Amino acid sequence: MELSNLRPAEGSKHSDAFRRGRGHGSGNGKTAGKGHKGQKARSGAPRPGFEGGQMPLYRRLPKRGFTNRNSKQIVGINVDALEKFDNDSVVTVNSLMAAGIVKNPRDGVKILGNGELTKKLAVKVNAFSEGAKAKIEAAGGSAEVI
Repeated sequence: MELSNLRPAEGSKHSDAFRRGRGHGSGNGKTAGKGHKGQKARSGAPRPGFEGGQMPLYRRLPKRGFTNRNSKQIVGINVDALEKFDNDSVVTVNSLMAAGIVKNPRDGVKILGNGELTKKLAVKVNAFSEGAKAKIEAAGGSAEVI
């Protein structure tokens, strides 16, 4: 059993179109699923998260930082990861995914300069560090920003 497989018990859920309080025969008559008396049986019961006047949890917890909506998630790949490819091959984001070097390219792929490169490759990705560009061109390849 996994969390993704959990289902409510058969017959325990009604559709949203179910009409409550329509008599005993409907299976949800009389109190219409609200039990007997009390605040939660009345109309105007408190909203979810209301703690009876106590400072609610969502206001007790500190709020920190923000999410910058202009930020991009760039995936960094070191130059030595390109050794997987054959000499004189073209390396693109799709070929990196096919080789299993990148799983999810997110907003782009950047080649970083850690490691050594011995093969001549034509690399076409979103960004390069200066060191990576120098190592690719020193091996006789080309570094093109797409």
